[in-house]
Amino acid sequence: MGEERGVQGLGGETGGKEPLGRPRRRWVDNIRTDLQEVGCGYMDWIGLVHDRDRWRTLVSALMNLRGSVKCGEFLD
Repeated sequence: MGEERGVQGLGGETGGKEPLGRPRRRWVDNIRTDLQEVGCGYMDWIGLVHDRDRWRTLVSALMNLRGSVKCGEFLD
């Protein structure tokens, strides 16, 4: 093969440049991180969001952090 021949990729063209740096943090990523920090990482918080009153109670308890927050009481 001569040097004038182009190099072929395995899957085709990429279609553009890749963004530099780490991926952007999403709202979902922030919620997961915050719940893990207070020991509620196992919680099914997506289902809890649909019940606005329980979600608001959880957020208020986590923001205050005055007492110990029991994550199980929000999943009933």
